[in-house]
Amino acid sequence: MLVMSLVAAASAHAAGPEFDAKRMSQDVKTLSSDAYEGRGPNTAGETKTVAYLIEQFKAAGLQPGGDLVKGKRVWTQDVPLGRFEIKGPVKLTINDAKGAQEIRQGDDMAVRAAMDGSRQVDFKNAPLVFVGYGVTAPERKWDDFKGQDLKGKLAVVLINDPDFETGAGDFGGKAMTYYGRWTYKYEEMAKRGALGTIIVHETAPASYGWNTVKNSNTNVMYDIVRKQPKLAHATMESWIQRDLAADLFKRGGQDFEALKKLAQTREFKPVELKGVTLSAHYAVDAQVITSKNVAARIAGTKAPNQTVIYSGHWDHLGIGLPDAKGDKIYNGAVDNGTGIAALLELARVYGKAPAPARSVVFLAVTAEEKGLLGSEYYSANPLYPLATTVGVINMDALSPEGVARNFTISGSAKLDLLDQLVAKAKQWNLVYAPDPKPEAGHFFRSDHFPFAKRGVPAISYGSGDDLVDGGLEAGHKAEEAYVTNNYHQPSDEWSAKWSFAGMSHDLGMLYSLGRDLAESKDWPNWSKDAEFRAARDATAAQRQ
Repeated sequence: MLVMSLVAAASAHAAGPEFDAKRMSQDVKTLSSDAYEGRGPNTAGETKTVAYLIEQFKAAGLQPGGDLVKGKRVWTQDVPLGRFEIKGPVKLTINDAKGAQEIRQGDDMAVRAAMDGSRQVDFKNAPLVFVGYGVTAPERKWDDFKGQDLKGKLAVVLINDPDFETGAGDFGGKAMTYYGRWTYKYEEMAKRGALGTIIVHETAPASYGWNTVKNSNTNVMYDIVRKQPKLAHATMESWIQRDLAADLFKRGGQDFEALKKLAQTREFKPVELKGVTLSAHYAVDAQVITSKNVAARIAGTKAPNQTVIYSGHWDHLGIGLPDAKGDKIYNGAVDNGTGIAALLELARVYGKAPAPARSVVFLAVTAEEKGLLGSEYYSANPLYPLATTVGVINMDALSPEGVARNFTISGSAKLDLLDQLVAKAKQWNLVYAPDPKPEAGHFFRSDHFPFAKRGVPAISYGSGDDLVDGGLEAGHKAEEAYVTNNYHQPSDEWSAKWSFAGMSHDLGMLYSLGRDLAESKDWPNWSKDAEFRAARDATAAQRQ
């Protein structure tokens, strides 16, 4: 009864439309059922998912907001993607002075299907070079490479950035910069012409365990279609277990922990693991497919060319390696069935209300799990101009549990949109809790980021961890259990025990924020010292 009374009290402070917890539960149950096969792009699961979303948006009374076909909007935006899949066995062999050692795909290393155009990966005795954190940051006077030539070599690199362990330094302390993301590591090694990248997995700096790495990297890979893919991808992109990496360092005459400490300083220089090489042999099927973003729209009554966007990704990992129980379907109930359920429920409420002054778009994007590709494609090919996009409110992996006293956003950001949300939250008895794990780099891991880097004010909303029923202890316990046991694993399945009370409560606030933006003439911006402010200001003339 305590929970219900507090919810009622919050509702009294913030009168507004109601959001149906049972309906959201049903959306998640449907989308994460085995029938949807884990919602992999370019699968029968995608076809079912897109059809379900269109059906729900139609029922909510919204209009198609996707591509223009013969002068009329359709419900979807075509997203051309490169699709890459390893065919047959992956043969990996480490050689040193003592002989050869077979390396197991998925257990020892997680090797991704090549995305540089290679149909066959076949190299022998490639040398391994440790490049520290693999960072080139001139503005910080930091260079881990010191002129090292990586052509024909495999770059072994640490995850996160040089400040993670010390908590202080030129990279923002514990908070991860983009230099710490695995995407940056792959991009940087490709630019330098490396044969391959081997990222050393450690749970704390990666912010997830080996199962997540294995499941995310050994299945079908996707990328946007690139004219020069070798500039973005080395031939081999992979992760390696920490203990195996440390053993290879030892066999190459080096101490892993000592070199890691050295890598946290400007004095670090690349080190070759002498006498240790890797050979690899596997085939890759590469093709171009078309996936779909789904877009629904309410046209504004006064400024229809100005747009507020709510977003979330509909995809998950599809069918992949079986878990210990033999389950191969990665259902993605929390990630991101919850975000899509929230998107649909917001659309239903907007559909019943009078149309606002500005347009509102509900955007369900594809291929987030493959590298934010659906939102990246939209941002590069916007259906509605980014210069006149007021802001983006993204929803990814919300908590289906009870009501919280707080909320967060992915990563750290300074922008008016967050200030408005913090002020709005007071009406819902919610306080803002900064991302408790900025070292995990969440800011770069959700679909608001492709918009943000182009200057559009954008946040990815996160459920709170201070639960009304159980406090921080219960919230942390639930979050830790999810990350450890279910995140990117087949066990991320719908549960009848979920109340969805927290989501139905918090959506009132997100509705009110979006509604304010859609009725306003104001243009939120980034703070003056934010790295995305310049990109926004460059388009200011288009908002006059």
